[in-house]
Amino acid sequence: MVVAGLVFGVLAALMTEWGNPANMGICIACFLRDIAGGLGLHRAGVVQYIRPEIAGFVLGAFVAAFAFREFRARGGSYPIVRFMLGAFVMIGALVFLGCPVRAVLRLAGGDLDGITALGGVVVGAAIGIFFLRRGFNLGRAARMKSAAGWVIPVAMLGILLLVIVKPAFVFFSESGPGSFHVPIATAVVVGLAVGVLAQRTRMCFVGGWRDLMMVKDTYLFGGIAAFLVGAFIVNAALGHIE
Repeated sequence: MVVAGLVFGVLAALMTEWGNPANMGICIACFLRDIAGGLGLHRAGVVQYIRPEIAGFVLGAFVAAFAFREFRARGGSYPIVRFMLGAFVMIGALVFLGCPVRAVLRLAGGDLDGITALGGVVVGAAIGIFFLRRGFNLGRAARMKSAAGWVIPVAMLGILLLVIVKPAFVFFSESGPGSFHVPIATAVVVGLAVGVLAQRTRMCFVGGWRDLMMVKDTYLFGGIAAFLVGAFIVNAALGHIE
């Protein structure tokens, strides 16, 4: 996990050097926001771009799961509850201007707002633990037909096709964060690498805090700490710390 965290941190910091916006080398929430804009789901012109990294994450994890015979199509219970929880996570991330990954990345670049964001993540994890210890549970995921597990990976291939072909109905920012991006090939390769690492290690930037506080397990947290170190070293070497 520590090695994976270091690699992830190094790649995230390098992505800024290679063309992504400052302190946004990798940000799941920001990338999804940009994709939503690229598809015309919002009209904030400065954040519209089909980020290939997201497709890379999914496809990398998908390939790794297949390669190690861990691919199993599953579906969870209480889909509406899961959807709403995901929506609130996204809203909170975009209010801060970054997901938990970017919070650590911003801190590694000298942006002390990252401390505030991480404080919020810790408090949120603590609240979640409070409910978990009192029996809150969304139930086990149920096995589904294998074809169901192919839906999202195939959709990600479609996302890649859109950014390559650039059809007229897709929006691309001409200024602002959406106009800064690494070459498509670089985004895909890095995304695939991160997807494989995440699938093999089960890396999670929220689960690490949960496990640390709830069961005193440092496995996932070690990945977060290593990510911070790796990104900080790269930012320091490139003069990106402000």
